[in-house]
Amino acid sequence: MSANSDLIDLYSQKILGLAADIPHRGRLEGAQASVKKRAPLCGSTVTVDLDLDEAGRIARFGQDVKACALGQAAAALMGRHVIGRTRAEIETARDALRAMLKEGGPPPGDPFDGYEVLTPAREYRNRHASIMLSLEATADAVAEAERAACA
Repeated sequence: MSANSDLIDLYSQKILGLAADIPHRGRLEGAQASVKKRAPLCGSTVTVDLDLDEAGRIARFGQDVKACALGQAAAALMGRHVIGRTRAEIETARDALRAMLKEGGPPPGDPFDGYEVLTPAREYRNRHASIMLSLEATADAVAEAERAACA
């Protein structure tokens, strides 16, 4: 397979379409928690703001995404499913995505379907951190909101 063919797979129409339509884009006023994550190699950033309901589920969510198309696509996939999720569900999806990229594992399962579109990125380790940003920032923000609720 040629390098051009690999790049076409990596930046497929599906990935570019996801990158152009990120749910919950923007910051939230008065959020219970805010976390900003940065990928050191490429400089991509994702800032997540969220509120939890009484049951510890994400009730309100916003994300400011400044990332490559792959990071944006990952943020779009996460944003489709984030409302109503718990920290455990977010962490499970995060860990599955990391294993998919680094160990050849399967993509995150239900309710976080769709990440298989990022399978070609396995070969591009320099893109992994950007792809992981949205789930990592969300997991950290939920933990931060839980700590604040207990204080």
